[in-house]
Amino acid sequence: MSKKTEVSKSKKKTGLVSSLYQNYSTKSSTLDITEKDLLEKLKNKEEITPDDILKLKGPTQNYLCKITDNVYEIDFVHFKIRDMSKNIVLFEVSKESDSDEKNDLSSLDDNSRFIQYRFNKAFLKLRNIGATVEFTVGSKPVQNFLMIERHYFKDRLIKSFDFKFGFCLPDSRNSIEHIYEMPLLSDAEIEEMVSNPFKTKSDSFYFVDNKLVMHNKAEYAYYQ
Repeated sequence: MSKKTEVSKSKKKTGLVSSLYQNYSTKSSTLDITEKDLLEKLKNKEEITPDDILKLKGPTQNYLCKITDNVYEIDFVHFKIRDMSKNIVLFEVSKESDSDEKNDLSSLDDNSRFIQYRFNKAFLKLRNIGATVEFTVGSKPVQNFLMIERHYFKDRLIKSFDFKFGFCLPDSRNSIEHIYEMPLLSDAEIEEMVSNPFKTKSDSFYFVDNKLVMHNKAEYAYYQ
């Protein structure tokens, strides 16, 4: 892949329900896969693939890769969510600006890849949101960087997104905004999500050349 595809601040990607997932959903449920199946693959030293992730029907209880599998030293240093229609920032967080040293991955625990969000319930009525992520890469080039993000409520899949970051140069700092087309929810569904804080969950899986290198989790609470 040409170096000109390096992620830049001006680049935006739109996330849609994965076409692969749509294909799976029309086929026999025998194509579904469970977290237990994937843990068995890991036990047998088999690779978990993007296709495997797209067959999952519920949020994971475990992490499907080790923190130290991030051999590319991909480090997310800034994250911002905005309402696309009004260009209003809804959430923003950054690492300390003077924190240039690379993390010792072996010293991190699972708390480093888990976050809880709290949003006003109006968030659930937005049609499009922009999520800007800024990240650094270590000494290895990153080829075919892919994220698959699965959102669930009470173990029911709400929506599946996949985004391609493309190629990232070694020792680079990259920024990209992903555009999320939000699912249509009824008033009853929104009220149920408000009444069940942190029952809305997501799994974010990051692949480099189809190898799973990062797995992050999030939970969401919505208030009146």
